[in-house]
Amino acid sequence: MRLMTMAAALFLPALAAGAEPAQTKAKVGDTYQITRTMETSQQGNDGSAGSSTDQDAMVERVIGVRETGLELEYDSPENGSGADRAGGWQFPVRVFKPAHGPLQLLNGPELEARVDGWLKSGGMTRAACGHWIFTWNAFRIECDPQSVIKTLEAWDLAPDDLRDGALYKDPKARGPAPLTRKKAGPEGATFVVELALDPDAVRRERAEGDIVVAELSKKTLTLDAALRARSAETISGTITISFDTDAAGEVRRRTRVTKVEIKGPGQRVETQTVRETMERRRVSQPRPDLSQTI
Repeated sequence: MRLMTMAAALFLPALAAGAEPAQTKAKVGDTYQITRTMETSQQGNDGSAGSSTDQDAMVERVIGVRETGLELEYDSPENGSGADRAGGWQFPVRVFKPAHGPLQLLNGPELEARVDGWLKSGGMTRAACGHWIFTWNAFRIECDPQSVIKTLEAWDLAPDDLRDGALYKDPKARGPAPLTRKKAGPEGATFVVELALDPDAVRRERAEGDIVVAELSKKTLTLDAALRARSAETISGTITISFDTDAAGEVRRRTRVTKVEIKGPGQRVETQTVRETMERRRVSQPRPDLSQTI
């Protein structure tokens, strides 16, 4: 699993109209695998072009059911044990997902205890925390157990309110827009929303990327300076997101397509399309209680 993405899953089912709240149907032992595929393509008006595809996954397991929410465990499907663990110190992680509100970390002390061993195995000390390094990929060295919450939020499959007409917000959009139910039937429904891209959010993301490149190159670049360098760019685009539910109203797939056009100084024009597909499938469930079967 890419470390940069990991330092990037909460897949609690959403509600279809009239469906039973998904949290009341969950059982201890329910296990799902969530797969995320990123397809990126870009093209410049000077003839330059490129594309890439990346895929990673997370396993979600129900470890507790409360009246107010679910206790969940997340881990990398590749993880073994000890020093061979692919997820580093952050995984496995246990969290509480309330019916409403943010995730709450349950095994913070355990994660805290793992950090020093993880740093030592990589030949690093606490002084490396917060900095970027490049091995087979660029990634930020995280040492705060609470950082895993942001990681899991990046994997969130379903919105809190999934219904026709509900307003949907996205951190990279200018503002919210209503969801539209495109189809519905016995096998599930599809909801779609299209939002206008926020140029300032894209510009800041590009500037933060410039800072990372500068750090990896042993140079110094402040955010203000990076933003000034990007200020001449004219940015526009759209974000289109679709949610596919199953017959029970649980979101089984989310597809997010971001299209960006960037006009730089002079005649330079760059277009980029990023298609992110996240799918959630059950891999096991608890055995039924047959003790009362006659």
